[in-house]
Amino acid sequence: MVVLDWMREQYEAGPLLHGAVILGVTLLAMALVRFVVIPGLRRAVRNTASTFDDEVLDRLSPVLVQTVLLVGLRATAAGFLTTDRWDGLMSSVLVTLLVWIWGRFALDVGTVVFFRLSRVGDRFTWVQPTSLPLVQFAYKVLVVGTVLYLLLSAWHLNLTSWLASAGVVGIAVGFAAKDTLANFISGIVILMDAPYKVGEYVVIDGATRGEVTDIGMRSTRILTRDNVEVTVPNAIIGNAMIVNQSSGPTQTLRVRVGVGVAYGSDIDQVRQVLASCTEGLPHTDPSRKPSIRFNAMGESSLDFLIMVWVSHPQYRGRVVDELNMRIYKVLDEAGIEIPFPQRDLRLKEWPAGRLPGQEEEPSAE
Repeated sequence: MVVLDWMREQYEAGPLLHGAVILGVTLLAMALVRFVVIPGLRRAVRNTASTFDDEVLDRLSPVLVQTVLLVGLRATAAGFLTTDRWDGLMSSVLVTLLVWIWGRFALDVGTVVFFRLSRVGDRFTWVQPTSLPLVQFAYKVLVVGTVLYLLLSAWHLNLTSWLASAGVVGIAVGFAAKDTLANFISGIVILMDAPYKVGEYVVIDGATRGEVTDIGMRSTRILTRDNVEVTVPNAIIGNAMIVNQSSGPTQTLRVRVGVGVAYGSDIDQVRQVLASCTEGLPHTDPSRKPSIRFNAMGESSLDFLIMVWVSHPQYRGRVVDELNMRIYKVLDEAGIEIPFPQRDLRLKEWPAGRLPGQEEEPSAE
């Protein structure tokens, strides 16, 4: 009680002592938060199974200390401000700094929270790894919008005129950036519809094939087998035919290799020889049996189709290469002919008065 009475007397003695007392209380409060409150919270969350609370506490500690410091400095300066104008200016600066500090904290914590929720998508179905960028973007827009609103309010600006101006600017920007908006809307549709995910192999319009490395709000990045990253605008993907080679129940993929043999070949022997090519084939799924099909009787050959299951889409090219090499070798060793298209030309009769190869004599004028 004696200390409190002394502090009250010093507070009422004058602005200088008043500021010193407030500053001392501020430093004391900062020390309590830094060395008592934060360690106590750390001990309380130390035994939890998740590290989420530790990450949040690491971000919260400096924010609490900075908040106490700013509030204390504002209270300290209050005794030296003799006019309402300076007092209002100081309040606006304080609110601006506090909104900035807590806005950054909200963005950091939101990123951690939504990332954690996406890792347990079976419990929180509204946040999935595919929809995580969309949820994070919406959250950032909400936080940034709230921060801007509070900043405008702190400086007593007319929000009605600002909103009207923003509407006019938004219309002009919408016309100028229609392609960007189209990519943005297509990105939202892609994230919601989820035709593919990061890490899956896709083929776009039968031309671009590779692994999806990133799904952004403007474009999708695909890493081809040539180690070349292709950036495809989302508006193009939204109107393209997408073949997802990894979207089945497993990562296995069936590939087909066709081969033709000459007419007159022993079909049973050909089937047996082709089946031997699939034995011990690397990068194939041993749990799925290869298939040999007599596909068609073509114009120049008997067409067979060899179908094998590849363990992962990235090995598709290697398996096709190895299988083609084996097919050619075993057919050659077995003496089975691989024909090529042939055409027979038959002439009913030669023009009268000329032998084959004889040129027509020029007529005399």
